[in-house]
Amino acid sequence: MYTLGTESGAMSAVDRFYAALPVATWQSVARRALDMTVAGIALAVLGLPMLLIGLIIRLTSDGPALFQQRRVGLGGVSFTMYKFRTMRPGVGDEMLRELIAAELRGEDTSVDGSYKLDSDPRVTPIGAFLRKTSLDELPQLINVLIGDMSLVGPRPCLEWEARMFPSEFQPRFCVRPGITGLWQVSGRSTVSTLDMLHLDLTYVRSRSLGGDLSILARTIPSMLKDHSAR
Repeated sequence: MYTLGTESGAMSAVDRFYAALPVATWQSVARRALDMTVAGIALAVLGLPMLLIGLIIRLTSDGPALFQQRRVGLGGVSFTMYKFRTMRPGVGDEMLRELIAAELRGEDTSVDGSYKLDSDPRVTPIGAFLRKTSLDELPQLINVLIGDMSLVGPRPCLEWEARMFPSEFQPRFCVRPGITGLWQVSGRSTVSTLDMLHLDLTYVRSRSLGGDLSILARTIPSMLKDHSAR
């Protein structure tokens, strides 16, 4: 579990944030029912295309088709997240760590309007296509089905990212991370890490079932319009 910050003032502010969150048990039950229903149907419908994607990945590069990575979820507890592999096996993440650190310092790291790594040499050709279309994220439906994630929520961050986030953003961990979220429909790759974290807090403060349905409805159109994803 990750506790982001130890200063009493920061923790008091976080405590006040949690205390202000609305309690809506029926919405929690309805949201979980929606997650399980949609994820179950999507996996059944997309099962064959997902097998095809996995086969293409195996045929075009060395390594497994499915990528497993530890991410931080509800309550700061880590879980194993599933994605289609888009990178060559055995590559490091030093460039990404430097990028995130720079963005958290408030530096402008954008290239042609995108805050993702520019021309990332670790990404395979098929991986670049999967990332641009977000098809690499389809296996996360498994995480939704088993309860590690929700359809809508903050981006599931890496463990080392969670340790870097300022304490003011700890409330993002009071809800399950999502496959999509306010950050995604607000620009995906054109949103910096700091802006994404602020959007996470906005989402948590105003979270509702109706809002989640609106984000879901906006997700596919935003993906079709977004040409900056990498």
